[in-house]
Amino acid sequence: MRKVPKHIAVIMDGNGRWAKERDLPRAEGHRRGAEAIETIVRACRHRGVKYLTLYAFSEENWQRPSDEVLALMQLMRHFLLAKRPEMVKEGTRFRVIGDVDRLPSDVLQEIEETVEATSRGRNITLIVALSYGGRQEIVRAFNRLIKSGATEATVESISESLDTAGIPDPDLLIRTSGEYRVSNFLLWQIAYTELYVTDKPWPEFTEQELDKAIESFKARERRFGLTDEQLA
Repeated sequence: MRKVPKHIAVIMDGNGRWAKERDLPRAEGHRRGAEAIETIVRACRHRGVKYLTLYAFSEENWQRPSDEVLALMQLMRHFLLAKRPEMVKEGTRFRVIGDVDRLPSDVLQEIEETVEATSRGRNITLIVALSYGGRQEIVRAFNRLIKSGATEATVESISESLDTAGIPDPDLLIRTSGEYRVSNFLLWQIAYTELYVTDKPWPEFTEQELDKAIESFKARERRFGLTDEQLA
């Protein structure tokens, strides 16, 4: 029996469309999406997944209407306030990747307090990508290398300079709502990641949908550039 993926990454797409189809405000779609996060974090922990990275807010999302951006930021703040005790209790370690300096100060404060409070968690690491872009992350990595005095780069030195330093690359990338693109997410890290797309919008992504993705992953042969004979 193949093992469950150690690290799952998710592009959580479809909150707004889910709300629009039900004549609900987009904010309600995002709220229901936040509820799905709680369900999937718990399900991943129970299935032995050690890392879960969620694409919550991209660099490009800053261009959305200001009232929607504000609602998303406050939803993140309230989520951290409400779920921090449970994360500590359940052994969930919390991390954020992205250009966090752009985040509102009250959100940044809750992030810092949650990171500190959950630092001893060992059951699962929840990584949330906020104000994140894969290309921008690679630029940050090179700038860190330049500041360190490096005169050349290697695969290892770049990996160690990314926001995700110390975190294994994703084994499985899930995208909801039927879109077939990676949307500037973890561009360096997903070089050999298995992809899984579902038509389900994120608010409807349940434990059962997660199991379908994991079973699809288990059925695949991961070669990493090798031949079948080499893997035998």
